[in-house]
Amino acid sequence: MAVALGILVPIAVGVGIYVIGDHHSPEPDHGLFGDHGVAAMDLKARLGTVLLSLALVQLGLALWMYGRLPRLRAAPRPVRLGHRALGYVAFLLSVPIASHCLVTYGIETTSPRVAIHSVTGCAFYGAFAAKVLVVHSRRLPGWLLPIVGALLVVGIALLWYTAALWQLNGESVPGLSSY
Repeated sequence: MAVALGILVPIAVGVGIYVIGDHHSPEPDHGLFGDHGVAAMDLKARLGTVLLSLALVQLGLALWMYGRLPRLRAAPRPVRLGHRALGYVAFLLSVPIASHCLVTYGIETTSPRVAIHSVTGCAFYGAFAAKVLVVHSRRLPGWLLPIVGALLVVGIALLWYTAALWQLNGESVPGLSSY
């Protein structure tokens, strides 16, 4: 039962966000912390860059906690607490970014870049739900935790690549520049 929930809940979260965004009428005038239009996009790009930085620190702390960093002793308790605290901060930072995207644009598939970004955003919150379930479950296998943690880092990196880098790089990214 726990494994079924561990699979179904994350899928339901991702699909639910997709359906809401797909059936939502975009509100192009919706602001982000008082910024609108290009200013809001620039702010989201900067916040997304901070989010990516937090995700990379999270990855480093997780590797340390699991003894995967050479020449470092076992991670002390403050590393675990820092990892958890940064995870909360990263999640809280992601919410206004995602909310602005969903309300302002909804789910779009107008180009490969935008489609990848939209689907990845939905999948990211499904992966987040999976991580919460794995962390709090005693029945799900422990090897799932590094997998869903890695999916979160990859998701944030892909979201950053398809939106923040695109915005900060003059609406161009390697591999998707012509879209």
